This record gives sequence, structure tokens and C-alpha cells, in this order.
Amino acid sequence: MSAAHPTVRYCYAIARPFPEEVLRGLAGVRDAELRPVREGDLVAVTSPVPAADFDESALRRNLEDLDWLAGVARAHSAVVDAVAERAATLPLRLATVYLDEDRVRAVLRGGRARFAAALDRITGRVEWGVKVSTLPADRGGRPRADRSGTGHADASGRSGRSYLRRRMAERNARETGWRRAAEAADRIDRELSELAEDRRQYRPQSTRLTGSRGENVLNVAYLVAEERSAAFVDRFAALRDAADGYQVELTGPWAPYSFAEQTEDTDDAGRAGQAGAEPVTANGSPHGEVS
Repeated sequence: MSAAHPTVRYCYAIARPFPEEVLRGLAGVRDAELRPVREGDLVAVTSPVPAADFDESALRRNLEDLDWLAGVARAHSAVVDAVAERAATLPLRLATVYLDEDRVRAVLRGGRARFAAALDRITGRVEWGVKVSTLPADRGGRPRADRSGTGHADASGRSGRSYLRRRMAERNARETGWRRAAEAADRIDRELSELAEDRRQYRPQSTRLTGSRGENVLNVAYLVAEERSAAFVDRFAALRDAADGYQVELTGPWAPYSFAEQTEDTDDAGRAGQAGAEPVTANGSPHGEVS
């Protein structure tokens, strides 16, 4: 981009050195060319983005634009996932940008010990996500409304009483379904945690975000050694097959978004802007906000 259209450096992740062909044919945010910035044994994966789109005021506007946000999140995740397949990778927050490559190198130098420790912690490990939710109404989550009492109330008020009984039955069924799912969630979490090195619990996701008609009860990310992933998936499958009156979902394996501790430079000098949002959240996780 020309001097008339200044750019900043968008940072996707910090990783151990990896073959540069990993980035070949892969585009970054706004289809920008990806560029690794190396400092010693650390590599920041970056691309140029228009400064005008990533300053503080622009980010506030853009975060309200779901199309813009979705495009950035997809590109961010694609880059992180590609690099994570070949090297230990710390995903950075969505929309982490610095003024230039010199600033990126300074961040790598200043945080070398912290980044190295975090990379050591996640090397050879992946993230799995598990959700437990209630069943939607048409799968047994609560009784269907009895249409027989929807007409005008007669003089005896039978329709009114039927309506109240129906609403009470629906409420009781919802509460029963929630308790059943919550009890199952505790058991599932305990069993899966036995195969994980760490876990991170997130707030239950709303149906508006997930598109699911069941209510989310448990939303957890697990850090699992690669050699134990098959056992983790098998354990999940057994728990899913035993599900009765609730539903369970497994996602992954992901780069360890939830377990890349705060890796950005704590000194804001040279930082052009930063933000976090769905579907990649503030810490990069695809699961939501930490509870």
C-alpha cells in the first residue's frame, strides 16, 4: 500500500520457527500477503492492513459490522490453524496490530522468556471443546403445547385453566431438563478432565450465537496431549452415546487458543489497536468468554 494509504502490522500468532511454505497460497485479513517476522527462535505471523481500519475509533465502528468481523475472524483462524499444524503456536487476540515490523520485533525481544514458556506448555498439545445443552422442545426437551385449549375461554373458564396447567407443565419440564443436563455436565466434565492437562470453563453461549434451540449448560475447553487425543475422543463418544434427555457436542482439535496466556506486550507504545469478538473471542478462543 502506498504512503497515501499507510498500513500497520496485523499479528495473528507467535510460533516456533516453521517452513515458510506453510504460508504459501494462504491469504491474511483483506487478502493481504502474510509475512513472518523472526526474532531469534520466535516468529510472529503478520500481514499489512490499512491503518484507517484498525485505529481505536475505526475498530469501534467495525466491531458493529458483523460482515467485517466475520471476515477478519475467518482469516485470523485460517492463518493460526495452518501454522499450528506445523509448529507450536500461540494465537494472538483478534485484531492485534502494531505500527511496524520493528515494533513487532521489539515485542518478541521483550517477551521472549514469557513466550518461550507458553510455547513449551502447549507444544504437542491440542484444544478440544465440549458443550452440554438441554434438548429442544421437538426432541423431548419440554412438552408441546396442547392446541386443544387455544380457543376463546367459555363461561366456565376451562380454557383459562387449561392454559395455566399447560404453562406450568412446560415450566416444570424446562426445569427438569436443565437439572438433568446440569447433573450430566458435572459428570462429563469430571471424566474428560481425567484425560486433560488443563481445562478452561466459559460462560454458556446464548442460543442467538450458537443457533441451537437447546440451552447451553456447560461450555469447556480442554488442553489434551496429542497422544491422548484418541482416548479423549473415545471417552467423549461413550458419554455422548449414554446421553439421555440432554445433548453433547465436541469440537476440535484446535490450536490451544484458550491456553495461550496473555501474550501481547503489556506496554502499549507502538500498538495501533486491539479488539476481540465472536466467533474468535478476546483471547482467540472459539468458545466464548471465560466464566
